[in-house]
Amino acid sequence: MNPAFSVIFLTTLIGAAQGLFLALFTAQSYALFKLLPVQDSQSFYASGSALVLALSALGLISSFFHLGRPERAWRSAAMWRTSWLSREVIVLPAFMGIVFMYGVAHFAGWKPTIATLPYGIVIDATLVLGVLGMLLAFALFVCTAMIYACLPFLREWHSPLTVSNYTLLGGASGFTLAAAFAASAAPALTHFFAAWALILTLLAWISRSASLMRNSRLRPKSTVQTAIGIKHPRIVQKSAGFLGGSFNTREFFHGKSVAALRAVKCGFLLTVFALAPFLLAIELSGTGARLLPLAFAVQYLGMLAERCFFFAQANHSHNVYYQDIT
Repeated sequence: MNPAFSVIFLTTLIGAAQGLFLALFTAQSYALFKLLPVQDSQSFYASGSALVLALSALGLISSFFHLGRPERAWRSAAMWRTSWLSREVIVLPAFMGIVFMYGVAHFAGWKPTIATLPYGIVIDATLVLGVLGMLLAFALFVCTAMIYACLPFLREWHSPLTVSNYTLLGGASGFTLAAAFAASAAPALTHFFAAWALILTLLAWISRSASLMRNSRLRPKSTVQTAIGIKHPRIVQKSAGFLGGSFNTREFFHGKSVAALRAVKCGFLLTVFALAPFLLAIELSGTGARLLPLAFAVQYLGMLAERCFFFAQANHSHNVYYQDIT
């Protein structure tokens, strides 16, 4: 498939935003049970929520660039019963709305008690909003990934590994960003976020490696003979059948060489799963807190390359017929 950069920015930006919110709520949950120090609501949770909203908004804005008629974007939510895209269109604004209320509640100090658990553990409104935001974040990961995983004719995507990759990669980038954010807003949490970022990156590497190995073993079920309906044992295609390009040759094939795809693959494997974890490990050694913004930048650039490769690797069945694209 031909990667659409607006979709690449959409999925990577909102993935990092979801991961960052999960990191914020994880810290609050740990602090509730006195496993982490309590942080200031305004300087940490409210500011962090604003960063989540900024990333989500940037992703949402970028999504409009691949729409033929942006003024009709609202119609994309109409098929929510059967379409994962419609469900994503509904869940993303709902997630942003809950994050907004979560940030405002922390900023205003609005924390009415909802319930009191044993040992004096108080459940306030921000925790309830946090739970709702967490559920919506995971639902959004599933909706975004299932847009691609539900397509049986694109066998590279049609796998549960697509869902796990989107979730783990988004979580890893979000926790890496949380570590960089905590370095200035909540230094006591920096090691905690960096450690979780390393764990999630390791899990993402296992999941993404499994999908790469699976996809490398896939072979097309169709042949040139079945594509054109001729059973002759030897068919040689001389051209794509057009004097110029067409929708099929533009949308279903990326036009890059095997060497270029291999370079993109090596690039994201190196940056996402080697260089960024190395910088995180330096921070955990106690000497590299200033490297955390660089770790996120490197990992995010690798995420862009990973998403490009994800789209380019999908081999649409149209390409069997239009294989000689020159």
